[in-house]
Amino acid sequence: MIPAVSLGDPQFTANVHDGIARITELINSELSQADEVMRDTVAHLVDAGGTPFRPLFTVLAAQLGSDPDGWEVTVAGAAIELMHLGTLCHDRVVDESDMSRKTPSDNTRWTNNFAILAGDYRFATASQLASRLDPEAFAVVAEAFAELITGQMRATRGPASHIDTIEHYLRVVHEKTGSLIAASGQLGAALSGAAEEQIRRVARLGRMIGAAFEISRDIIAISGDSATLSGADLGQAVHTLPMLYALREQTPDTSRLRELLAGPIHDDHVAEALTLLRCSPGIGKAKNVVAAYAAQAREELPYLPDRQPRRALATLIDHAVSACD
Repeated sequence: MIPAVSLGDPQFTANVHDGIARITELINSELSQADEVMRDTVAHLVDAGGTPFRPLFTVLAAQLGSDPDGWEVTVAGAAIELMHLGTLCHDRVVDESDMSRKTPSDNTRWTNNFAILAGDYRFATASQLASRLDPEAFAVVAEAFAELITGQMRATRGPASHIDTIEHYLRVVHEKTGSLIAASGQLGAALSGAAEEQIRRVARLGRMIGAAFEISRDIIAISGDSATLSGADLGQAVHTLPMLYALREQTPDTSRLRELLAGPIHDDHVAEALTLLRCSPGIGKAKNVVAAYAAQAREELPYLPDRQPRRALATLIDHAVSACD
């Protein structure tokens, strides 16, 4: 989810939001058909507030074609978002996290077993929706899902001893986040009838902007109010880009930060650890990576028609950078 982003022209913005609403309605309709034993669990998080990024990107990419409001665009957007919602269930179990989208996570409201099954059901529903698309579109969904799961496994296993930790982190970001957003753009453009070159360009733009937004989220998470962060929250941040950069420094402050992060982090030490982190070059270097991904995304814009959809995509890229400033 991202906060509301102005897309410029009011009528264009209304059309995009109508497309997102159709995707959300289809998701709710499909999940409402679940057996009663599943229904409450699988419906959780669908309407958690904010703008769902993958449906937004699907609908924006669809504006490049002649049929942006087509049924297939809605089905593809719903399938991709359901896969994302399924991974949220599983991620929170792996992370032992109690919040998702600023809402109590499935594993907190119910149990880990319930959360895993809810995620599985969302994956199954996504597959049923994707099966209604043509074989080429179905293959895009399946390949994105396989890449996402590969990224989850890579993140869970951690980097091998010969792999650079930052290289590992960025690969995981591309696999876990970039895969579905690239697929969102590819499907939205292809199923609305956009030209082949535009389909390729918007898919690559999606992968780059997905990486930029994911790193921005990591930066925002450790730049906010210290009072809202627990030791467990900070422990999870150890594997984020700002922290990885910070821990590469060879200074007394970094040595103290490593000491604090070496074991379970007591809540009383969170403020000190955050101060050390924020005074390090880590956040600045992570922001530079966000800017670099945004620049790569902007390189795709000249290959798209100079119309409102292109300007809206440019706004989205700018938002990825400004969000973490």
